[in-house]
Amino acid sequence: MRIMFDEVRGNKFKSVLLMSFFIIIIGMLGAVLGMYYGSLSFGVVIAVLFSIVYALVGMYSGDKMILSMSGAREVTKKEFPHLFHTVEGLAIAAGVPPPKAYVIDDTALNAFATGRDPSHASITVTTGLLKKLNRQELEGVIGHEMSHIKNFDIRFMMLTAILIGIAVLLSDFLLRSLLWGGGGRNRESKSSGAMVLIVFALVLAILTPIIGELIKLAISRRREFLADASGALLTRYPPGLASALKKISQDPDPLVDKANKATAHLFISTPFRKTKGAMTRLFATHPPIDERIKRLEEM
Repeated sequence: MRIMFDEVRGNKFKSVLLMSFFIIIIGMLGAVLGMYYGSLSFGVVIAVLFSIVYALVGMYSGDKMILSMSGAREVTKKEFPHLFHTVEGLAIAAGVPPPKAYVIDDTALNAFATGRDPSHASITVTTGLLKKLNRQELEGVIGHEMSHIKNFDIRFMMLTAILIGIAVLLSDFLLRSLLWGGGGRNRESKSSGAMVLIVFALVLAILTPIIGELIKLAISRRREFLADASGALLTRYPPGLASALKKISQDPDPLVDKANKATAHLFISTPFRKTKGAMTRLFATHPPIDERIKRLEEM
């Protein structure tokens, strides 16, 4: 128990460092963009204002967009009573308001949680998951997703996705400005300072989306381990989630039809078909499922 809470503190600290680094990247993009157009302060102010507006819109409507993109539909207690009772019971155990329940009509075995805080959260499962898992396995999966809600992972991952979106948009605008734009700076200038700025801006604009994606995936993988451990403590039965993950890993068709790269990190397991290779592991949204099962079995 103590080791798990130490890991929670360590992961929170590392996550704050990663987010701080990412905010600095956004500031650098704004500064370079401002310098290119002749005013560093103007670029930083525009980047900050744009980030604030984009973040507010994303935080208050991001979950609705995610549910819509995923093809999720809200369900009633009459339609899926077992799902509702499981969600309500584990919400009481976790000490959070019961989240709304959604389902995706898909044969794949998967689930995810989203929202901006425990009072505005939802848990979505596929119909395939409801059909294939027994009571204890479903409790394990819902416990995992409830832990994401209780630990505010849902807010953190949404904020991460928003910051990545801001950085990608800014870097794309900077790249287009450098390649095709005009700007206030005299582009015919051959001074070493101007050339250094252009080279630095190009490198920053190209690398930012890649760095951002790697940061998002690193945070996602780390928090999956935490949610597994927290969910197992919530249900008091680690074998339930371990057994559910085994069934999920053995799913012959794991592809969730309406999943995409923007939402993949939210699911309990990757919603795409399995591929192998070093690059696949580097850009994986989840840690190896065998390692997750092994940790649960050792609890």
